[in-house]
Amino acid sequence: MKPIETVGILGLGKMGGPIAGHLLARGFKVIGYDPVARAQEQAAARGARGAASARELAQASELVIVVVGFDSEVEQVIFGKEGVLEGARPGLIVALGSTVAPRYSKRLAARLAEKNLVLLDIPLARGEAAATSGKLLIYGAGDLDAFERCQPVFGAFASDIFHLGPAGAGQVAKMVNNLILWACIAVNDEGLRLGRALGVDPERLCEALRHGSAQNWAMDTQAERSGMPWAEKDMGIVLEEADRARLSLPLAGTVKETIKGLKIRMGLGMPEIPEHL
Repeated sequence: MKPIETVGILGLGKMGGPIAGHLLARGFKVIGYDPVARAQEQAAARGARGAASARELAQASELVIVVVGFDSEVEQVIFGKEGVLEGARPGLIVALGSTVAPRYSKRLAARLAEKNLVLLDIPLARGEAAATSGKLLIYGAGDLDAFERCQPVFGAFASDIFHLGPAGAGQVAKMVNNLILWACIAVNDEGLRLGRALGVDPERLCEALRHGSAQNWAMDTQAERSGMPWAEKDMGIVLEEADRARLSLPLAGTVKETIKGLKIRMGLGMPEIPEHL
């Protein structure tokens, strides 16, 4: 099996930019595209070759990693004018690092298979700091042979890599991860506010809680300080998937509203509107 040498990255922001840097440091050839000129310039400064479009990027790549925010953006960079599909050669592997609904990922895999392309789920977890340090977590899924061929690429920017089954399984894992993450952030906030109201300093309380059964990743990393940009989108995916599965998740509905209220209280602006297909 021929090793992958050239990787295209669609989306060179807070996640895609550092990923490009790690791949270049490992000796991979990297081609990047982002509609934001500044992001593309920063990637070029790291040594990445710029592309004028997703089509041009796909023409020159053996693996394309998609790191954009919403389903609609995934749709545009793959199927839109000057998109991946216009430039892809048969057998091209498309690795979806974005967080999308599992049902969309399954549908996307089937659509790409019709064009002799391979979709892998690789939704990324742990956030911007992990992207910068090269210690992302990948919830992988899709064709196992293609996934194993991509392992050296993924290992350049992820310290923990899992393969969970066919396309869509990785997005299920990321969805469940995010449900538990936002639930932890919400209950951390309520617990610390209760402690403050009863006269205990939140910082000192938090330090003590990290040594007990209340300890969790969100508390350790103060994840709420990230701005929680994808909270409503993530919870929207959870609730839509639960509805389709005819599954009642009352806590998930509460978490969605609680996390929205926390963002408003923190002055983080209006919540983003999910864009699911």
